[in-house]
Amino acid sequence: MAKHSKSIPKRGLRVADQIQKDLSELIAFELKDPRVGMVTISEVQLTPDYAHAKVYFTLLKDGVEEVKQTQEGLNKASGYLRNMLGKRLHIHTLPALHFVHDTSTVRGLQMSALIDQANATRSKDDPESNPAPEVDVDLDQSQEQDQDQDSDAGDDADKANKA
Repeated sequence: MAKHSKSIPKRGLRVADQIQKDLSELIAFELKDPRVGMVTISEVQLTPDYAHAKVYFTLLKDGVEEVKQTQEGLNKASGYLRNMLGKRLHIHTLPALHFVHDTSTVRGLQMSALIDQANATRSKDDPESNPAPEVDVDLDQSQEQDQDQDSDAGDDADKANKA
């Protein structure tokens, strides 16, 4: 379910979610415009009187030219999509569709990259965040100690068996 502003009542949320689902299906299966490719409807915002709907979409390729062509195609097809929505939804007022490119995913990726970059520079600058150097242990000494402990354990077991 999409996240919406608090001003839309619960029925408005349900209508917006239904419009989002139906538009996704219509664009994917019924719209034949070559300018409209792989489109994801990320959110629908309705006005309280249901007269207008802002439809936020994202693309697989977020190039400037692809976004422009897709937006043109969606705006040209908005009347057709509204007509098809009218056949699916039975509400008094069908909203006029206004398509807007959703930049939140791209912006989120940019912010995440900036945070990663800041964390990387912080770890280089901060000596406390560097891991402690490993202690070099002489393997020959540790093996001799293990053998001494094993022989001591064997002697204790032999004494217990004799008793």
